[in-house]
Amino acid sequence: MHLLALHGPNLNLLGSREPALYGPATLVDIDATLAERAQALGVGLDCFQSNHEGALVDRIQQAGAATGGGWYDGILINAGAYTHTSIAIRDALLAVRTPFVEVHLSNVHAREPFRHHSTLADKAVGVICGFGPMSYTLALDGLVAHLRSQAPR
Repeated sequence: MHLLALHGPNLNLLGSREPALYGPATLVDIDATLAERAQALGVGLDCFQSNHEGALVDRIQQAGAATGGGWYDGILINAGAYTHTSIAIRDALLAVRTPFVEVHLSNVHAREPFRHHSTLADKAVGVICGFGPMSYTLALDGLVAHLRSQAPR
């Protein structure tokens, strides 16, 4: 099993960006923790961050079996602000038919009203938010459990 973690805009600034809201962990810290957990679960993991919507769409398309990529069995995605606005990312995820979990560091439902709507959530295997960096490991555990439960026996 091989997974992809996608990080959207401004997540490269973690650790210095609004640390009272997002905490002191950097994206490098989060990716390292994810890699350790993935190894413990016996799965491969690649991580990718971009501030550009099109780069995220390109990576999703490259990842999916339905578009000829097939490199990944599942995707963890923190689309950042694109969560609330990007039909392009939603359409790419639907096109590749690769199971995904939406993840957020903060509890988006306890924030500004415009953050309460996700263009991805209704098609996600699950949504994890509000646990800081642990949101990612919870999402990873959930996605792996889901994929293993779907595997032919």
